[in-house]
Amino acid sequence: MPKFAFSAKDSQGVLSTGVREASTAGELAKELAATGLVPLLVKPEADAAKVLAPTTGKLNRKVKLDELIIFSHQMASLTKAGISVVRAIRGLSESQKNERFAEVLKDMASQLESGTDVATSMRRYPKVFSELFASVIHVGENTGRLDIAFRQIAGYLETERETRRRVKAATRYPSFVVVAMAGGVLVLNIFVIPAFAGVFAKFKAELPWQTKAIMAVSDFFVNFWPMLLVIGVCSVFGMRHYVSTPAGRYNWDRVKLKLPLLGDIFNRINLARFCQTFAMVSKSGLPITQGLSVISRAIGNEYQAQKVAQMREGIERGSGVYQTASETKMFSPVVLQMISVGEETGNMDELMEQAATFYEEEVDYDLKTLTEAIEPILIIGIAGMVLVMALGVFLPLWDLSSVALK
Repeated sequence: MPKFAFSAKDSQGVLSTGVREASTAGELAKELAATGLVPLLVKPEADAAKVLAPTTGKLNRKVKLDELIIFSHQMASLTKAGISVVRAIRGLSESQKNERFAEVLKDMASQLESGTDVATSMRRYPKVFSELFASVIHVGENTGRLDIAFRQIAGYLETERETRRRVKAATRYPSFVVVAMAGGVLVLNIFVIPAFAGVFAKFKAELPWQTKAIMAVSDFFVNFWPMLLVIGVCSVFGMRHYVSTPAGRYNWDRVKLKLPLLGDIFNRINLARFCQTFAMVSKSGLPITQGLSVISRAIGNEYQAQKVAQMREGIERGSGVYQTASETKMFSPVVLQMISVGEETGNMDELMEQAATFYEEEVDYDLKTLTEAIEPILIIGIAGMVLVMALGVFLPLWDLSSVALK
Protein backbone atom coordinates (compact mmCIF):
# COMPACT_ATOMS: atom_id res chain seq x y z
CA MET A 1 0.00 0.00 0.00
CA PRO A 2 1.44 3.44 -0.93
CA LYS A 3 2.46 5.96 1.71
CA PHE A 4 1.36 9.58 1.82
CA ALA A 5 2.74 12.55 3.69
CA PHE A 6 0.13 14.84 5.22
CA SER A 7 -0.33 18.02 7.22
CA ALA A 8 -3.46 18.63 9.29
CA LYS A 9 -4.79 20.78 12.12
CA ASP A 10 -6.78 19.76 15.18
CA SER A 11 -9.72 21.65 16.70
CA GLN A 12 -7.31 23.94 18.57
CA GLY A 13 -5.46 24.86 15.37
CA VAL A 14 -2.33 22.85 16.24
CA LEU A 15 -0.50 21.69 13.10
CA SER A 16 0.60 18.06 12.79
CA THR A 17 2.44 16.30 9.97
CA GLY A 18 3.36 12.72 9.27
CA VAL A 19 3.39 9.78 6.86
CA ARG A 20 0.69 7.07 6.68
CA GLU A 21 -0.30 4.23 4.43
CA ALA A 22 -3.53 4.53 2.47
CA SER A 23 -4.97 3.34 -0.81
CA THR A 24 -5.37 6.92 -2.10
CA ALA A 25 -4.78 10.45 -0.88
CA GLY A 26 -8.53 10.94 -0.65
CA GLU A 27 -8.90 7.93 1.64
CA LEU A 28 -6.19 9.25 3.94
CA ALA A 29 -7.90 12.65 4.05
CA LYS A 30 -11.15 10.94 5.12
CA GLU A 31 -9.31 8.95 7.79
CA LEU A 32 -7.77 12.13 9.20
CA ALA A 33 -11.15 13.87 9.21
CA ALA A 34 -12.69 10.91 11.05
CA THR A 35 -10.14 11.36 13.86
CA GLY A 36 -11.05 15.06 14.28
CA LEU A 37 -8.19 16.45 12.20
CA VAL A 38 -8.68 18.92 9.36
CA PRO A 39 -6.53 17.80 6.38
CA LEU A 40 -4.57 20.65 4.83
CA LEU A 41 -2.48 18.78 2.28
CA VAL A 42 -1.89 15.15 1.34
CA LYS A 43 0.91 14.17 -1.04
CA PRO A 44 2.76 10.98 -2.01
CA GLU A 45 5.67 10.26 0.31
CA ALA A 46 8.14 11.28 -2.40
CA ASP A 47 6.68 14.81 -2.20
CA ALA A 48 6.89 15.01 1.58
CA ALA A 49 8.89 18.23 1.40
CA LYS A 50 5.89 19.89 -0.25
CA VAL A 51 3.56 19.08 2.61
CA LEU A 52 3.23 22.50 4.15
CA ALA A 53 0.82 24.56 6.18
CA PRO A 54 -1.69 26.64 4.18
CA THR A 55 -0.10 28.69 1.43
CA THR A 56 1.14 32.09 2.63
CA GLY A 57 2.47 33.48 -0.66
CA LYS A 58 1.04 36.03 -3.06
CA LEU A 59 -1.70 33.66 -4.19
CA ASN A 60 -3.19 33.41 -0.70
CA ARG A 61 -4.84 36.82 -0.73
CA LYS A 62 -8.46 37.78 -0.47
CA VAL A 63 -10.51 37.96 -3.64
CA LYS A 64 -13.64 39.99 -4.18
CA LEU A 65 -16.88 38.64 -2.78
CA ASP A 66 -18.50 38.95 -6.21
CA GLU A 67 -15.87 36.62 -7.69
CA LEU A 68 -16.52 33.98 -5.04
CA ILE A 69 -20.27 34.23 -5.63
CA ILE A 70 -19.87 33.78 -9.38
CA PHE A 71 -17.42 30.90 -8.84
CA SER A 72 -19.86 29.17 -6.47
CA HIS A 73 -22.80 29.51 -8.87
CA GLN A 74 -20.71 28.25 -11.77
CA MET A 75 -19.46 25.26 -9.78
CA ALA A 76 -23.02 24.45 -8.70
CA SER A 77 -24.21 24.44 -12.31
CA LEU A 78 -21.24 22.48 -13.65
CA THR A 79 -21.31 19.78 -10.97
CA LYS A 80 -25.09 19.45 -11.30
CA ALA A 81 -24.60 18.90 -15.04
CA GLY A 82 -22.31 15.95 -14.25
CA ILE A 83 -19.01 17.58 -15.19
CA SER A 84 -16.11 16.36 -13.05
CA VAL A 85 -14.83 18.73 -10.37
CA VAL A 86 -11.30 18.72 -11.78
CA ARG A 87 -12.51 19.61 -15.26
CA ALA A 88 -14.87 22.28 -13.90
CA ILE A 89 -12.24 24.01 -11.75
CA ARG A 90 -9.60 23.86 -14.48
CA GLY A 91 -12.06 25.28 -17.00
CA LEU A 92 -13.02 28.13 -14.67
CA SER A 93 -9.34 28.92 -14.05
CA GLU A 94 -8.86 29.47 -17.78
CA SER A 95 -11.81 31.88 -18.02
CA GLN A 96 -11.03 33.74 -14.78
CA LYS A 97 -10.17 37.43 -15.23
CA ASN A 98 -8.46 37.71 -11.85
CA GLU A 99 -5.02 36.21 -12.55
CA ARG A 100 -4.29 35.51 -8.88
CA PHE A 101 -7.59 33.67 -8.43
CA ALA A 102 -6.96 31.80 -11.69
CA GLU A 103 -3.62 30.54 -10.34
CA VAL A 104 -5.36 29.40 -7.14
CA LEU A 105 -7.87 27.40 -9.18
CA LYS A 106 -5.11 25.88 -11.31
CA ASP A 107 -3.27 24.77 -8.18
CA MET A 108 -6.50 23.32 -6.78
CA ALA A 109 -7.06 21.36 -10.00
CA SER A 110 -3.52 19.95 -9.79
CA GLN A 111 -4.12 18.86 -6.19
CA LEU A 112 -7.40 17.21 -7.12
CA GLU A 113 -5.65 15.28 -9.87
CA SER A 114 -3.17 13.97 -7.29
CA GLY A 115 -6.02 12.65 -5.12
CA THR A 116 -6.72 15.52 -2.71
CA ASP A 117 -10.38 16.36 -2.11
CA VAL A 118 -11.91 19.77 -2.88
CA ALA A 119 -12.24 20.94 0.73
CA THR A 120 -8.62 20.09 1.55
CA SER A 121 -7.36 21.95 -1.51
CA MET A 122 -9.47 24.96 -0.51
CA ARG A 123 -8.02 24.99 3.00
CA ARG A 124 -4.60 25.68 1.50
CA TYR A 125 -5.94 29.17 0.75
CA PRO A 126 -7.67 30.33 3.96
CA LYS A 127 -7.74 33.96 2.82
CA VAL A 128 -9.55 32.98 -0.37
CA PHE A 129 -11.88 30.29 0.96
CA SER A 130 -13.09 30.65 4.55
CA GLU A 131 -13.34 27.70 6.92
CA LEU A 132 -17.12 27.90 6.53
CA PHE A 133 -16.76 27.61 2.74
CA ALA A 134 -14.43 24.60 3.00
CA SER A 135 -16.53 22.86 5.67
CA VAL A 136 -19.77 23.07 3.68
CA ILE A 137 -18.00 21.80 0.56
CA HIS A 138 -16.44 18.98 2.62
CA VAL A 139 -19.89 17.80 3.71
CA GLY A 140 -21.21 18.15 0.15
CA GLU A 141 -18.38 15.97 -1.14
CA ASN A 142 -18.96 13.25 1.43
CA THR A 143 -22.73 13.16 0.86
CA GLY A 144 -22.63 13.37 -2.93
CA ARG A 145 -24.41 16.75 -2.91
CA LEU A 146 -21.59 18.99 -4.04
CA ASP A 147 -23.84 21.05 -6.32
CA ILE A 148 -26.20 21.78 -3.42
CA ALA A 149 -23.24 22.71 -1.20
CA PHE A 150 -21.98 25.23 -3.75
CA ARG A 151 -25.52 26.60 -4.13
CA GLN A 152 -25.83 27.01 -0.36
CA ILE A 153 -22.54 28.83 -0.02
CA ALA A 154 -23.43 31.08 -2.97
CA GLY A 155 -26.69 32.05 -1.26
CA TYR A 156 -24.86 32.77 1.99
CA LEU A 157 -22.27 34.96 0.24
CA GLU A 158 -25.02 36.87 -1.61
CA THR A 159 -26.71 37.67 1.69
CA GLU A 160 -23.36 38.77 3.12
CA ARG A 161 -22.77 41.04 0.12
CA GLU A 162 -26.21 42.59 0.45
CA THR A 163 -25.65 43.28 4.15
CA ARG A 164 -22.35 45.01 3.43
CA ARG A 165 -23.96 47.11 0.71
CA ARG A 166 -26.75 48.22 3.03
CA VAL A 167 -24.27 49.22 5.73
CA LYS A 168 -22.14 51.18 3.25
CA ALA A 169 -25.19 52.94 1.81
CA ALA A 170 -26.44 53.90 5.29
CA THR A 171 -23.06 55.26 6.45
CA ARG A 172 -22.00 56.98 3.20
CA TYR A 173 -23.79 60.28 3.85
CA PRO A 174 -22.76 60.66 7.53
CA SER A 175 -19.17 59.74 6.65
CA PHE A 176 -19.09 62.33 3.87
CA VAL A 177 -20.42 65.06 6.19
CA VAL A 178 -17.95 64.20 8.97
CA VAL A 179 -15.01 64.25 6.54
CA ALA A 180 -16.21 67.57 5.11
CA MET A 181 -16.51 69.05 8.62
CA ALA A 182 -13.00 67.85 9.51
CA GLY A 183 -11.64 69.37 6.30
CA GLY A 184 -13.47 72.62 7.05
CA VAL A 185 -11.96 72.82 10.53
CA LEU A 186 -8.46 72.33 9.11
CA VAL A 187 -8.94 75.01 6.44
CA LEU A 188 -10.33 77.47 8.97
CA ASN A 189 -7.51 76.95 11.46
CA ILE A 190 -4.63 76.92 8.97
CA PHE A 191 -5.70 79.54 6.39
CA VAL A 192 -8.78 81.58 7.33
CA ILE A 193 -8.28 82.44 11.00
CA PRO A 194 -4.59 83.48 10.58
CA ALA A 195 -5.69 85.95 7.88
CA PHE A 196 -8.25 87.51 10.22
CA ALA A 197 -5.65 87.55 13.01
CA GLY A 198 -3.46 89.78 10.84
CA VAL A 199 -6.33 92.22 10.35
CA PHE A 200 -7.06 92.36 14.08
CA ALA A 201 -3.37 92.96 14.84
CA LYS A 202 -3.23 96.01 12.55
CA PHE A 203 -6.09 97.73 14.35
CA LYS A 204 -4.82 96.71 17.81
CA ALA A 205 -8.38 96.02 18.85
CA GLU A 206 -9.36 94.49 22.16
CA LEU A 207 -10.55 91.01 21.22
CA PRO A 208 -13.25 89.00 22.99
CA TRP A 209 -12.25 85.76 24.71
CA GLN A 210 -13.96 83.67 22.00
CA THR A 211 -11.67 85.18 19.36
CA LYS A 212 -8.59 84.71 21.52
CA ALA A 213 -9.54 81.06 22.03
CA ILE A 214 -9.94 80.20 18.35
CA MET A 215 -6.78 82.16 17.48
CA ALA A 216 -4.86 80.15 20.09
CA VAL A 217 -6.18 76.92 18.56
CA SER A 218 -5.27 78.18 15.10
CA ASP A 219 -1.73 79.06 16.22
CA PHE A 220 -1.36 75.58 17.66
CA PHE A 221 -2.41 74.01 14.33
CA VAL A 222 -0.09 76.26 12.31
CA ASN A 223 2.94 75.81 14.55
CA PHE A 224 2.58 72.14 15.41
CA TRP A 225 0.92 70.60 12.36
CA PRO A 226 3.94 68.31 11.63
CA MET A 227 3.70 66.91 15.15
CA LEU A 228 -0.07 66.49 14.83
CA LEU A 229 0.40 64.72 11.51
CA VAL A 230 2.97 62.33 13.00
CA ILE A 231 0.72 61.65 16.00
CA GLY A 232 -2.24 61.00 13.71
CA VAL A 233 -0.34 58.59 11.47
CA CYS A 234 1.21 56.78 14.44
CA SER A 235 -2.19 56.51 16.09
CA VAL A 236 -3.72 54.94 12.99
CA PHE A 237 -0.93 52.41 12.55
CA GLY A 238 -0.77 51.74 16.29
CA MET A 239 -4.51 51.07 16.42
CA ARG A 240 -4.31 48.78 13.40
CA HIS A 241 -1.48 46.82 15.00
CA TYR A 242 -3.35 46.57 18.30
CA VAL A 243 -6.53 45.34 16.59
CA SER A 244 -4.47 42.73 14.72
CA THR A 245 -3.48 41.10 18.04
CA PRO A 246 -5.88 38.58 19.65
CA ALA A 247 -6.43 40.72 22.75
CA GLY A 248 -6.84 43.90 20.71
CA ARG A 249 -9.32 42.31 18.33
CA TYR A 250 -11.35 40.93 21.25
CA ASN A 251 -11.47 44.29 23.06
CA TRP A 252 -12.25 46.30 19.92
CA ASP A 253 -15.04 43.92 18.89
CA ARG A 254 -16.53 44.22 22.38
CA VAL A 255 -16.34 48.04 22.24
CA LYS A 256 -18.00 48.11 18.79
CA LEU A 257 -21.11 46.49 20.25
CA LYS A 258 -21.42 49.35 22.77
CA LEU A 259 -21.04 52.26 20.35
CA PRO A 260 -23.96 54.73 20.35
CA LEU A 261 -26.37 54.20 17.43
CA LEU A 262 -24.06 51.73 15.65
CA GLY A 263 -23.55 49.16 18.42
CA ASP A 264 -27.03 47.66 18.18
CA ILE A 265 -26.75 47.48 14.39
CA PHE A 266 -23.41 45.65 14.55
CA ASN A 267 -24.87 43.26 17.13
CA ARG A 268 -27.93 42.41 15.01
CA ILE A 269 -25.84 41.99 11.86
CA ASN A 270 -23.60 39.48 13.66
CA LEU A 271 -26.57 37.63 15.14
CA ALA A 272 -28.27 37.45 11.74
CA ARG A 273 -25.02 36.04 10.37
CA PHE A 274 -24.92 33.51 13.23
CA CYS A 275 -28.48 32.33 12.59
CA GLN A 276 -28.03 32.12 8.84
CA THR A 277 -24.74 30.23 9.17
CA PHE A 278 -26.24 27.91 11.78
CA ALA A 279 -29.12 27.12 9.42
CA MET A 280 -26.72 26.42 6.55
CA VAL A 281 -24.36 24.14 8.47
CA SER A 282 -27.38 22.35 9.95
CA LYS A 283 -28.77 21.75 6.46
CA SER A 284 -25.39 20.59 5.19
CA GLY A 285 -25.22 17.86 7.83
CA LEU A 286 -22.25 19.06 9.88
CA PRO A 287 -22.24 17.82 13.50
CA ILE A 288 -23.47 20.62 15.75
CA THR A 289 -20.21 20.93 17.71
CA GLN A 290 -18.16 21.13 14.53
CA GLY A 291 -20.73 23.50 13.06
CA LEU A 292 -20.42 25.87 16.04
CA SER A 293 -16.63 25.88 15.61
CA VAL A 294 -17.12 26.96 12.00
CA ILE A 295 -19.73 29.56 12.99
CA SER A 296 -17.44 31.10 15.59
CA ARG A 297 -14.93 31.85 12.82
CA ALA A 298 -17.59 33.14 10.42
CA ILE A 299 -19.51 35.46 12.74
CA GLY A 300 -17.04 38.32 12.26
CA ASN A 301 -16.75 39.41 15.90
CA GLU A 302 -14.19 37.86 18.23
CA TYR A 303 -16.10 38.78 21.39
CA GLN A 304 -19.25 37.03 20.17
CA ALA A 305 -17.18 34.22 18.66
CA GLN A 306 -15.97 33.33 22.13
CA LYS A 307 -19.58 33.15 23.31
CA VAL A 308 -20.32 30.75 20.45
CA ALA A 309 -17.31 28.71 21.53
CA GLN A 310 -18.85 28.60 25.03
CA MET A 311 -22.04 27.22 23.45
CA ARG A 312 -20.00 24.45 21.81
CA GLU A 313 -18.29 23.60 25.09
CA GLY A 314 -21.66 23.48 26.87
CA ILE A 315 -23.11 21.14 24.24
CA GLU A 316 -20.04 18.92 24.50
CA ARG A 317 -20.76 18.65 28.23
CA GLY A 318 -24.31 17.51 27.47
CA SER A 319 -26.32 20.75 27.65
CA GLY A 320 -28.93 21.60 25.03
CA VAL A 321 -28.69 24.29 22.37
CA TYR A 322 -31.40 26.41 24.02
CA GLN A 323 -29.71 26.27 27.43
CA THR A 324 -26.28 27.20 26.12
CA ALA A 325 -27.75 29.96 23.92
CA SER A 326 -29.57 31.42 26.94
CA GLU A 327 -26.37 31.46 28.99
CA THR A 328 -24.57 33.59 26.39
CA LYS A 329 -27.20 36.38 26.76
CA MET A 330 -26.70 37.20 23.07
CA PHE A 331 -30.18 36.45 21.77
CA SER A 332 -33.56 38.10 22.17
CA PRO A 333 -36.42 36.16 23.82
CA VAL A 334 -38.14 35.71 20.44
CA VAL A 335 -35.08 34.05 18.91
CA LEU A 336 -34.54 31.93 22.01
CA GLN A 337 -38.10 30.68 21.58
CA MET A 338 -37.34 29.73 17.98
CA ILE A 339 -34.21 27.86 19.09
CA SER A 340 -36.22 26.02 21.74
CA VAL A 341 -38.93 24.98 19.28
CA GLY A 342 -36.36 24.03 16.66
CA GLU A 343 -34.50 21.86 19.14
CA GLU A 344 -37.70 20.10 20.25
CA THR A 345 -39.07 19.51 16.74
CA GLY A 346 -35.78 18.81 14.95
CA ASN A 347 -36.40 21.67 12.49
CA MET A 348 -33.49 23.75 13.72
CA ASP A 349 -32.38 24.81 10.23
CA GLU A 350 -35.85 26.13 9.32
CA LEU A 351 -36.33 27.96 12.63
CA MET A 352 -32.84 29.50 12.45
CA GLU A 353 -33.59 30.77 8.97
CA GLN A 354 -36.65 32.48 10.41
CA ALA A 355 -34.52 33.92 13.21
CA ALA A 356 -32.05 35.22 10.63
CA THR A 357 -34.92 36.86 8.75
CA PHE A 358 -36.11 38.42 12.03
CA TYR A 359 -32.71 39.98 12.68
CA GLU A 360 -32.26 41.08 9.06
CA GLU A 361 -35.59 42.92 9.16
CA GLU A 362 -34.47 44.70 12.32
CA VAL A 363 -31.16 45.59 10.66
CA ASP A 364 -33.02 46.96 7.62
CA TYR A 365 -35.16 49.17 9.83
CA ASP A 366 -32.17 50.37 11.88
CA LEU A 367 -30.17 51.20 8.76
CA LYS A 368 -33.09 53.11 7.24
CA THR A 369 -33.46 55.21 10.39
CA LEU A 370 -29.72 55.59 11.00
CA THR A 371 -29.42 58.67 8.79
CA GLU A 372 -32.45 60.23 10.47
CA ALA A 373 -30.87 59.61 13.88
CA ILE A 374 -27.47 61.00 12.88
CA GLU A 375 -28.75 64.07 11.00
CA PRO A 376 -29.60 66.08 14.16
CA ILE A 377 -26.10 65.40 15.52
CA LEU A 378 -24.52 66.55 12.26
CA ILE A 379 -26.72 69.65 12.17
CA ILE A 380 -25.71 70.53 15.73
CA GLY A 381 -22.05 70.05 14.80
CA ILE A 382 -22.33 72.33 11.76
CA ALA A 383 -24.30 74.89 13.76
CA GLY A 384 -21.56 74.81 16.40
CA MET A 385 -18.92 75.57 13.77
CA VAL A 386 -20.97 78.48 12.42
CA LEU A 387 -21.54 79.81 15.94
CA VAL A 388 -17.82 79.68 16.73
CA MET A 389 -17.04 81.56 13.52
CA ALA A 390 -19.72 84.15 14.23
CA LEU A 391 -18.64 84.79 17.81
CA GLY A 392 -14.90 84.40 17.31
CA VAL A 393 -14.30 86.02 13.92
CA PHE A 394 -17.21 88.17 12.81
CA LEU A 395 -18.04 89.69 16.20
CA PRO A 396 -14.73 91.64 16.32
CA LEU A 397 -15.27 92.74 12.69
CA TRP A 398 -18.50 94.43 13.67
CA ASP A 399 -16.54 96.64 16.08
CA LEU A 400 -13.65 97.43 13.71
CA SER A 401 -15.38 100.53 12.30
CA SER A 402 -15.58 102.15 15.75
CA VAL A 403 -11.96 101.17 16.43
CA ALA A 404 -10.83 102.72 13.13
CA LEU A 405 -12.47 106.07 13.94
CA LYS A 406 -10.58 106.48 17.24
